Amino acid sequence: MRCGWSFAPSARTLSLMSVPATFRQLSAEGISVQNLRTAHRRGDLRRPWRGVYALDTDEISRVQALFTLLPAEARLSGPTAATWYGFGVSPSPLIHVTIPQGYAHPRLTGVRAGESVLPLPEPIWLHGVPLLPPERVAVTLTRTVRRIDALPILDAALRADAVSLDLLAAELVTHGGLRGVCQARELVPLADGRAECRQESQLRLVIIDGGLPRPEPQLEVGRFRLDLGYEELKVGAEYDGQTHLTHDRLRHDRYRGNWLAAQGWRMRHFTDRDLYAHPTRILTTLRPLLTPWR
Repeated sequence: MRCGWSFAPSARTLSLMSVPATFRQLSAEGISVQNLRTAHRRGDLRRPWRGVYALDTDEISRVQALFTLLPAEARLSGPTAATWYGFGVSPSPLIHVTIPQGYAHPRLTGVRAGESVLPLPEPIWLHGVPLLPPERVAVTLTRTVRRIDALPILDAALRADAVSLDLLAAELVTHGGLRGVCQARELVPLADGRAECRQESQLRLVIIDGGLPRPEPQLEVGRFRLDLGYEELKVGAEYDGQTHLTHDRLRHDRYRGNWLAAQGWRMRHFTDRDLYAHPTRILTTLRPLLTPWR
């Protein structure tokens, strides 16, 4: 609690203020409207949402405060929940929540609320906030985002150890008949937690969707690891992003590339332009190297 309050809060009030509290809760502790306004004006209290007071306005505090305004059955969901679980590869500036059918949607700036067509499972509690289970979050996102953005979510969820393939498969069963479930059914078996970034997952998907053999993520070759590789053919494919543009990284990449070439490896490198604007270039570049698989 910050110093400088114009009233002496009770032990109960201090307990309330360890998490966001509504005006009604604070009033029940004998704190007047004038005292609240004074504390807010002086910066001792913040008001992340109308009628809710908190000590801070960081993301966790804002979400905690938001849930004082929502039905008890509401759950944090979507990209927001994915970020909290550690697989937020497609973040959103909005706070995403799921509410039961029949409840009024909150009309709050920065909040996106949706109704669940599936029964709401028991929540997972993080920071005092109820979340949809990670497997529900991962499969729902996989159903509803673009295909190119869906596999990175599954890969990241596995890498974060938030889900397992068995959990994802079991969750898929409950989504039968829902929009995008066919996409999710196709992608869950392709998920691999070894992928280290979103673009690696997307590059792998372009290769597989193009009819080429499934490459192995993070293939170890000597003391190096390839983003994607075919060990028997000694063919590697890598995504080069902004981190590859520094002098230190360039020197390392040149040494690494020369060593791999000396071992008989044929490496091909791709950028964001290939991945997002001209994905067919990736296929036409790799296909001749993989002809023994045809």
